[in-house]
Amino acid sequence: MSRAFVFPGQGAQTIGMGKALAESYPSARAVFDEVDEALGERLSALIWEGEPDVLTLTENAQPALMATSLAALRALQSEGVSIDDAAFVAGHSLGEYSALAAAGALEIGDAARLLRVRGRAMQDAVPVGEGAMAAILGLSLDEVMEVAEAASKGEVCVAANDNDPAQVVVSGHFEAVARATEIAKAHGAKRALMLPVSAPFHCSLMEPAARKMEIALAEVEIARPAVPLVANVLAREVREANEIRALLVEQVTHRVRWRESVEWMAEQGVDEFWEIGAGKALSGMIRRIAKDAETRAIGAPGDVVAAAESLK
Repeated sequence: MSRAFVFPGQGAQTIGMGKALAESYPSARAVFDEVDEALGERLSALIWEGEPDVLTLTENAQPALMATSLAALRALQSEGVSIDDAAFVAGHSLGEYSALAAAGALEIGDAARLLRVRGRAMQDAVPVGEGAMAAILGLSLDEVMEVAEAASKGEVCVAANDNDPAQVVVSGHFEAVARATEIAKAHGAKRALMLPVSAPFHCSLMEPAARKMEIALAEVEIARPAVPLVANVLAREVREANEIRALLVEQVTHRVRWRESVEWMAEQGVDEFWEIGAGKALSGMIRRIAKDAETRAIGAPGDVVAAAESLK
């Protein structure tokens, strides 16, 4: 089988994630220690014992999810799984940083610091209450793009996350996004619901955050990944460090092309996707995109052992 390692994005965070991995695998615990040191605070204490609303803050959720994903990967490596067992790595939005750290293109400490900057920059780009995101279920990307254009009325409203054939997320100004939910329902959407997010990610309103990330990324070394990254912005593989750096800046304001990314990997022969880290959201999306592919979610010690055994 040909497999891809994929890494979840914001929304997958839960209090306690990764704790069992850290207790079972010293290599997993070392990841949380490294992230704590890089940030100069005990993020691990927040992840395992904190308040959900504090963990959900973008500046905390992003490095926390990366840490949990890399802890799961280190546990897999302790059981004999290699990054070379993957044909590609990919991540949903912030998960792209996890994917790059997994493939050795970013140091874990650098990834944590970048995600802290990214989280704060995205939060600060738009005053609270002025932006919003909404999930549109049951319409295609093209249909949602038409809905968003009709809803904009001079404001920003765009398709921000093309998650799977039946789920597209729109992002932009609050009133425009609210209009989009009503227009989508009138056009036959099964559901159209506002999302509990703190900022309108992956649209042009994030331009101030993109500029901050350009500065932050210029100061970080990016190596050639051990296995190619399937980039959110392009929905195809990239290997060169300078291209990866530029795409991470673009990613802040551009659509997450997850459906197309999974389709592209399936076209390259990938028939097994391992979701490494918190939750199972990507696995559900992948099953709706590549119906014949197998999925495996790896977020606990038992998942790690079972995944390693499957390769023997």
